[in-house]
Amino acid sequence: MARLATLAVAVGVLAAAACPAAAHHVGTYTPRDNEVSANFKQLKFSLQAGKFDVAARLYETGALKRELRARAASLPAGLDARIHDALQVRDARAVESGLVVFIAVLVRGLALDADRMLADAGTPASTRVASASRFLEAIWRYYNLVDFAVTQRDPKAATAVRLAFDDAEGAAKATPPAPERIREPLKRIARALADLVT
Repeated sequence: MARLATLAVAVGVLAAAACPAAAHHVGTYTPRDNEVSANFKQLKFSLQAGKFDVAARLYETGALKRELRARAASLPAGLDARIHDALQVRDARAVESGLVVFIAVLVRGLALDADRMLADAGTPASTRVASASRFLEAIWRYYNLVDFAVTQRDPKAATAVRLAFDDAEGAAKATPPAPERIREPLKRIARALADLVT
């Protein structure tokens, strides 16, 4: 029993270390991983352990790189090569920097896509708000991965993203549904991340 309790504490500590922003807006809730976020965490843990060969394999064969390639047109030129080269020379900081840029682009794209979806007045307000909630879950899933790194680089941008996310989430819970109230904070998220994706 004591062993199980120790294991539970260890898992909790690892989760908190991996997701320092999780407590910001909804207690300890963290959206369920998908292939990309799980691959990101595997990469991060491998880098932290100094296992660059493992990290390189996880990157080259993982869902994160597939997603990165699918979104190549919206990414800074040469980002994939930068991450690959940093892995080869065992530069964990440069790898993390490239991954932060990719996740920031992903989050910014989701925020802009959600804003466009919310602007479609031909779709019922309740449907748009329900879709926005799913977008917000995806935004938090990804942003939560890099919040600590973004905070270290640009505390103002990190604070702006978290506050805008809270505002968007609050607006998504409004009654009656008010799609327009969600759009402004989504635009703030996109603006806050703009400088990180160049």
